[in-house]
Amino acid sequence: MVNLLALAADLPQVQFEPGATVVREHDVAGGLWVLVSGRLEVRKGEVVVTTVTKPGALIGEISLLLNRRYSATVVAISPTVMHYAADGAAMLDSHPAIMRLVAEGLADRLSFVTTYLADLKHQYGDAPGLAMVSEVLRELAEHQPPPARPGSLRDPEPDY
Repeated sequence: MVNLLALAADLPQVQFEPGATVVREHDVAGGLWVLVSGRLEVRKGEVVVTTVTKPGALIGEISLLLNRRYSATVVAISPTVMHYAADGAAMLDSHPAIMRLVAEGLADRLSFVTTYLADLKHQYGDAPGLAMVSEVLRELAEHQPPPARPGSLRDPEPDY
């Protein structure tokens, strides 16, 4: 099986010293980062969400796919080397194998979160502080992108 690190091998490498910011929450997304080596800390506001250490891990893929600003700050916490695609969207669009690996990675993460939340609900029911788990599970199961609308900038109100 081809892995993301192998597919990104031709991209330029960037080195980060401990404390250096890779991406900043709320900044405009554009680049796609692939971890070669090192340790990264992912932060939402002041909360540390996770540490990323697996070579081939991606940074920025969700923002690119959703066409949104970065949703977290990512900081190197050890000397870190990453491959960098300055136009991450173009890279995803032109490499189906990379897009497939991104989709598989996101599906795996969604499956893990859904299983974890279901386990919380099973163990603790609607205990104080966990009552929203049912709502989160429903949103995960039912969330759909906005419906497509007919029209274009040229003809915003078509007859069809």
